[in-house]
Amino acid sequence: MPNVSPFHDWKIADATPTRNQTVGVLALQGDFSEHIKILRLFGVNAIEIRKPEQLRDLNGLIMPGGESTTFAKLADAFGLIEPLRAFCNSGKPVWGTCAGMIFLAKDIGRAQPTLGVMDIKVKRNAFGRQLESFEMDLQIPALAQIGANGTNQPFHAIFIRAPLIESVGKNVDVLAKLDDGTIVAARQNNLLATSFHPELTRDPRLHRYFLQMLSKGVA
Repeated sequence: MPNVSPFHDWKIADATPTRNQTVGVLALQGDFSEHIKILRLFGVNAIEIRKPEQLRDLNGLIMPGGESTTFAKLADAFGLIEPLRAFCNSGKPVWGTCAGMIFLAKDIGRAQPTLGVMDIKVKRNAFGRQLESFEMDLQIPALAQIGANGTNQPFHAIFIRAPLIESVGKNVDVLAKLDDGTIVAARQNNLLATSFHPELTRDPRLHRYFLQMLSKGVA
């Protein structure tokens, strides 16, 4: 793995601008608890979100990985589709990882409820089944100034039944690609999407990047 300081070496002072901010993590299914643990290490008020009314006072939102079909069905059952879409369109930062990225996308190539707010075309389970899950180091230039050493060390990414981004719209910035050019991370204004699971690594830089989106007021 890249030589990045583990979570316990990062100082709460690194996230001082966001210490009074509240970030929600959609907790319908998937690995929401891992995101919450990381956010709290930065001193952020992180809460589980399951009801539309819980979105009202948030400064940002993370939609975690899981099983995308189940994810969409539960969001619909909990009456969250329209409130989540409105939150994404409010300008407040929203980050979708893996299944969360699928949920953000305008086009997933099949009939399945999504929020349709991010101008990306996503292919579900693009790398195969659970047995084809893999890990690799990625170059993510946007992280160059994040971390104690301020260098652009590779980010060790974990892909689990991961989707990929087949294409992006003109207002979408590509943040990371595999060696073959496959897009695995992108940003469109207040919307951030990653194919992989940063919450499962020892590297907190993408969470710090998301918190900077809050502190800089991307809305």
